[in-house]
Amino acid sequence: MECRKFDITLISAIDLENVRKACKMKIYARTSLGNDPNTEKRSPIDRHGKTNPAWNYNMNYAIGESTVQHHGTMLVIKLYCKRKLGDRYIGEVHASMKELYDIACACGGSAIWSFPVQRGSVKSQGALKFSFKFGDKVCIDKLLLAESIRAWSRGAD
Repeated sequence: MECRKFDITLISAIDLENVRKACKMKIYARTSLGNDPNTEKRSPIDRHGKTNPAWNYNMNYAIGESTVQHHGTMLVIKLYCKRKLGDRYIGEVHASMKELYDIACACGGSAIWSFPVQRGSVKSQGALKFSFKFGDKVCIDKLLLAESIRAWSRGAD
């Protein structure tokens, strides 16, 4: 199985919609590959930036080579405002993993990019800035991987 490392750093967002008129906005992001809940990772909450949060938060993924070879798999970053009565959705960014890979290759392996934050089909407000980097392709033997996981799980008992 061929795969590669994918690193993403959520840097900041600007001019987001203020979804909290009475209190201060506390924003975090949920990142996933293709809206797969098993790949979801969450950033810390920015408590000071209001509609212009900054995180500089790094996340790592191991992705299959097929993920970067077709346009079907999307990186999905959803932004939320933390609230006691349930978090409020702000908007999201969708970026094709193939497009990100092509951009990174053209820029020497990594890039910093800004994408508009969408809410609904046409409405957008603000932009999300993040950096990303793809590692070299490596080949992992499925049997060796399964044995490693089994040995690790036995050691955890």
